[in-house]
Amino acid sequence: QVQLVESGGGLVQAGGSLRLSCAASRGIFSAYAVGWFRQAPGQERVFVAAIGWGGGRTTYADSVKGRFTISRDNAKNTVYLQMNSLKPEDSAVYYCAARRLVLATSVDAYDFWGQGTQVTVSS
Repeated sequence: QVQLVESGGGLVQAGGSLRLSCAASRGIFSAYAVGWFRQAPGQERVFVAAIGWGGGRTTYADSVKGRFTISRDNAKNTVYLQMNSLKPEDSAVYYCAARRLVLATSVDAYDFWGQGTQVTVSS
């Protein structure tokens, strides 16, 4: 069982940056792939980025490629999402999720979820 806690959300102007953190409080975090997803009001939860258990593999949604970077520090049981050049359309609640070993891009593939952190980008 893995428990996840997101942090780092907030209000930022368009063009600004934020770094989200996803900390695991229980479990062997290094054995899990981690994904970031986001959900805007009235919309479905969608994939943003994911990283494999060892950190060597990453994948991104087309909408964030070149602007967002996912990374992990297994010694700290933490995965990060560095978000640069933020746009108003990036505003959403951001969730991190974990699954065993292999990264995936679908919501249904992940077994453990955090509570989310709000990101608001003003124009």
